[in-house]
Amino acid sequence: MVAKKDFTDRFLKSVKPAPAGKRVILYDAQVPGFGIRMTDKSCPADVGAFVLVARYPGSSNPAPRRIGDYPAMSLAEARDIARQWREDVQRGVDPKVKEAERLRAEARRRADTFASVFEAFAEDHLATLRTGDGVKRAIANHVLPRWGDRPIRDLTRGDVSELVRVVKKSAPIAANRVLAHLKTFFRWAVRQDIIENSPAASVERPAKENRRERVLSDRELREVWRRAADLGYPFGDFARLLLMTGQRRSEVANAEWKEFDLDQAMWTIPAPRMKGDVTHEVPLPEPVVAVLREMPRGAGPFVFSTTEGRRPISGFSKAKAALDSMLEEVEPWTFHDLRRTMRTHLGGLPVPTNVAEMIIAHAQPGLHRVYDRHSYRDEKRRALELWNARLAAIVDPPTGNVVSIARASL
Repeated sequence: MVAKKDFTDRFLKSVKPAPAGKRVILYDAQVPGFGIRMTDKSCPADVGAFVLVARYPGSSNPAPRRIGDYPAMSLAEARDIARQWREDVQRGVDPKVKEAERLRAEARRRADTFASVFEAFAEDHLATLRTGDGVKRAIANHVLPRWGDRPIRDLTRGDVSELVRVVKKSAPIAANRVLAHLKTFFRWAVRQDIIENSPAASVERPAKENRRERVLSDRELREVWRRAADLGYPFGDFARLLLMTGQRRSEVANAEWKEFDLDQAMWTIPAPRMKGDVTHEVPLPEPVVAVLREMPRGAGPFVFSTTEGRRPISGFSKAKAALDSMLEEVEPWTFHDLRRTMRTHLGGLPVPTNVAEMIIAHAQPGLHRVYDRHSYRDEKRRALELWNARLAAIVDPPTGNVVSIARASL
């Protein structure tokens, strides 16, 4: 019968090497089958290999299987592994197979980094959205530098909360947007069975947002209009088209020349570029057509561009800062405030509410959305003509009977 000994570090470092050319196993008294296999080269710095002798699944005879080397692996760790292996063997599980599966799962976990999964999300989901590029920019700016290499399954609610707190310090509203994007992304990852639960699900919006009600006064409109003319193409003309048509920033900024029929004075924005995924017609009053005809055309498709039309304009914050630096006595404002200002003025003109809402591409309420299929093309044209006449009177008060807000009059 093989003698057993209660292993201790002191005992293991005191044992003598095996005879020349031999290997021997000393057995531990605490864990059946657990021992240390020694050779004639054993020494205190490399005593030998911990092993567990057992009848492993698929084998009819007991055999030793290496756990780890001592003292590189501690005695306590080796005993714990030996106990777990014995339990696996008793259940008919091969520890080697189990460990291989664990390593594969760990490899999959590490391969599913936030960056790699978000890339798949962008291809599967964001590519179909009008706002997809904006979402990708927000994640690239605020999330990827912190989480890009982290396994997505390791991310916790605390991680999400900490990230939005950090973003909030410098950009409170951006923190709200980032959280909203993350909630959507993690819900998608749950549906794809990549994670079980969303770590962002119960995280509350970090910053309070007040609904904006800013409407520029006539004096402010006059100042913005004239300085936009001074700023010129593309951002000055971009600001003026926002005000003249009342369309959203992205709808104007990403406009392509093929969408405009200047002879018919019509701008048709395709459904994929619209918030409501419905094609939108914008009748163009003569002053708008005049501004468009005078704008340069590059080789590319985009109307507003700093790259000869190859890419649409970007850098709105920098452009607005340049415009603001030219303004005097104008309270803080945003490009979206121009749209709100235009819609507010429509309310003061003889324009039916439903027509005013159609001009800015707001969905009709209730049954109108289902049963009213009239295009209202003529009504919208008349309303935009009225608004542009009103705008002309604001930005260039008439001195005679004729008022123009085309570039030549500014």
